[in-house]
Amino acid sequence: MENILTISFIPVFLIMVLAELAYLKKIKKSEFYRLNDAITNLNVGIGFMLTRLFTNGLLMGAYLFFYEELAIFKMPNNVWTWIAAFFLFDFFFYWAHRWGHEVNLFWAAHSVHHQSEDFNLTVALRQSWLHS
Repeated sequence: MENILTISFIPVFLIMVLAELAYLKKIKKSEFYRLNDAITNLNVGIGFMLTRLFTNGLLMGAYLFFYEELAIFKMPNNVWTWIAAFFLFDFFFYWAHRWGHEVNLFWAAHSVHHQSEDFNLTVALRQSWLHS
């Protein structure tokens, strides 16, 4: 589901990048957009999406195996389960991101996200291929 949402947002994102570039040129601050850096960010983003397709398949297969074969109990499918899952996911994402900054092993994967010298919309695409 996440990949479908991300892929469907690509045209909107590209329009926003072009609008940002046009605005920066208008106010004469286009030095914040270096073509080589933007192309690198786009390439890293494409690589991230391609590896994500593979890793999501592996993770989903592992999840289904553990859920069907090794689950101690089954969670009820109601609104409270989904609310709890939302907050638990956010909690664990926070700690995974924090460890990405504080633990050297995880920083090796996360540092790609912080390597751009410029700060513009294309930097959002700079995600680690291994961070999943």
